[in-house]
Amino acid sequence: MTDADLVALSLLPPRMWRDAADALRRGDSPSSTLTRLAAVRWPNDAARLATLRADAAAALSRALTHGIVCLAWGAPAYPAALTTIIDPPAVIWTRGCVEALDAIAVAIVGSRAASPYALSVATQLAGDLAVRGVVIASGLARGVDSAAHRGALAAGGITVAVLGSGVDVVYPREHAALAAQIDERGAVISELVPGTPPNPFFFPLRNRIISGLSRAIVVVEASEKSGSLITARCALEQGRDVLAVPGNVLTGRNRGAHALLRDGAKIVESADDILEELGVCERTARGARAGDGPADPVLACLIPGEACDLDAIAERSGLGTTALLPRLFELELQGTVARVGGGRFVRVDKPC
Repeated sequence: MTDADLVALSLLPPRMWRDAADALRRGDSPSSTLTRLAAVRWPNDAARLATLRADAAAALSRALTHGIVCLAWGAPAYPAALTTIIDPPAVIWTRGCVEALDAIAVAIVGSRAASPYALSVATQLAGDLAVRGVVIASGLARGVDSAAHRGALAAGGITVAVLGSGVDVVYPREHAALAAQIDERGAVISELVPGTPPNPFFFPLRNRIISGLSRAIVVVEASEKSGSLITARCALEQGRDVLAVPGNVLTGRNRGAHALLRDGAKIVESADDILEELGVCERTARGARAGDGPADPVLACLIPGEACDLDAIAERSGLGTTALLPRLFELELQGTVARVGGGRFVRVDKPC
């Protein structure tokens, strides 16, 4: 079973995940990739392959029992944004609305021991972005993360929480009710099989998924050793925009964010700063030239009403997926391209 082999690939040691992704991108089958990598990792333990497959089957059974959806590599619902990162998960386990993963998202991350100022800023930014239709991504942690989720929900928006545990093992435990609220309009996701307990090692790994799902990452209050800086580094490696909120220079609580600003991150004082960085301001200007033809190479290869996936658009436009996906995000924000699910896009005749 292909899905079971993809799940089994996710059970390999994390240092092998990139090798698995490289093989799948080459077109190798999940079964052959699993067989080869298991032999590399356990050359003297032929039974380990059968164990991996049995564990994968058990994970799929547990997911079915708990109403958890497994989005496997190559499936139409697998998030298109994650296909462009260097080490995408073989599978994503999801609670809630799968559609939330296929929309324009901004990540808001920051300190767990956040100041009242940081909590207020995160809540405000998330709410202001959510009412404009932007999905808020974060990690369900204490502090800035949970404030961002709550801000989006309070504004009637959509938010996605990426866990460092199985999606049925909410951590911290006091956020179980918040996770249930997120399920109603957004999604709680993880690359870890259901039942996986939280482990400090998993949290830095999940940060690449938070950034990978997002068009931009906003850091709200981060110390010099904050995990949020890992997310920012992942974002830069993935070609995402990095922004930061300035804070009090006397306390030292925000030295990490200030370092990002010194290194060129855009300063954020309001949601408008984020939307401007995403190119929303271009929508009005371009909308005034409704009579202009699609000079953009991506628009030029799209026929109104015809939905195309990333591979088809890349082939027609001549752009690689690394450059193509950010451009599609920009065109979405301008109202000239719409996402229709399954990682497919369609050109819109008139800007929205």
